[in-house]
Amino acid sequence: MTKILILYASLGSGHISAAKALSQAFSHFPDVEVQSEDALAYARSIYRNAVVQAYKESSEKFPQLYKAVYEGSDIDDLEKSLDSNLTWAKLEAPFFQRLGKLLRESNPDAIVCVQQIPTRLLQLLEPEDQTSKPQYVVVTDLVAHSTWLNYGIDGYFLANDLSANMLKQRGVDPAILQVTGIPIKLEVLEPKSKEEMRSRHNLPQNVPLVTLFGGGLSNRRVRAMISSLLESPSPLMLVIAPGRNEDLLEAIEDLTDSSQVKLRKLGPIDYVDDLIVASDLIITKAGGLITSEILARGTPTIIVDPLPGQEEQNADAIAAAGAGVQLRLMEMVAPAVQYLLKRPDRLTQMRQSALELGKPRAALNIAEFILKDWRSHIR
Repeated sequence: MTKILILYASLGSGHISAAKALSQAFSHFPDVEVQSEDALAYARSIYRNAVVQAYKESSEKFPQLYKAVYEGSDIDDLEKSLDSNLTWAKLEAPFFQRLGKLLRESNPDAIVCVQQIPTRLLQLLEPEDQTSKPQYVVVTDLVAHSTWLNYGIDGYFLANDLSANMLKQRGVDPAILQVTGIPIKLEVLEPKSKEEMRSRHNLPQNVPLVTLFGGGLSNRRVRAMISSLLESPSPLMLVIAPGRNEDLLEAIEDLTDSSQVKLRKLGPIDYVDDLIVASDLIITKAGGLITSEILARGTPTIIVDPLPGQEEQNADAIAAAGAGVQLRLMEMVAPAVQYLLKRPDRLTQMRQSALELGKPRAALNIAEFILKDWRSHIR
């Protein structure tokens, strides 16, 4: 039995989703036991609370400060970035004394990290907790930041060639760089048609369908977009999926159908993939996981309000590939939707670009590579 330990940190939903996707993928292989753990659950509460609060406050309330820190900590020189991450690990290690116990008790054959905190901490285990087992890092952004780089890593799994080339230029050994895509749920491999998904969820077949994923967006901005879209001169169905934005439905409670636009407001759903397939166009932020799921299905995207830092880079990568457009002004969203819906050839090009960039088999390919590489270690 091969034992795989997946470590993540519950800062944002993307890392959790990636860990779940990898767990599902490893479970498809015979004689593999998977354990997925939140590294923050093994930290002292004072550290855990401080980090979670700092991440939330800086990314949501002080985005420009977050951007400055994010960009300022992205170091081009490989040795300097490795040493910087090791220094951070030395500061954090006293708060993670229980992490070593987890490794002793789980005794994995290989360790997979999908967030920066656990991967840098593995460098500083106590002598009795040290492991010679291979360690892998799955980068969950479309562009790899230098904080993902650490000593003792046997393989990095990256979203695209752009990210791989950037790390090569920084001096990372090309032999340990694998372009697989970001791991997303295996459901994206299931054949689904637009017509079937619309029928399944009682959505109209004969008008364009636009879905707005509101998780992480401000209620004021979402309300402004919806209000403008309701003024559309052409028929369409607008679906609002609030995601983790618990207050959004209340904030738009008074908005209703217009003469040309049917408005459907959803509560919490477990059929995000169905909705992606059913849509002609999606409006969303640029989180690594949600955009990877959209790309894998080939649905054109309008990206709004990316968080400064990694989400801006994600948005740039998608726009540069022609799979989506990035808008900074909310006033441009409704005109952009109308423009694209009137140009089916442009939407077709965007779908093709999205499919070329998307990696629906990413989780399975990562699991397969790790298991094969681990077997090479024990021979």
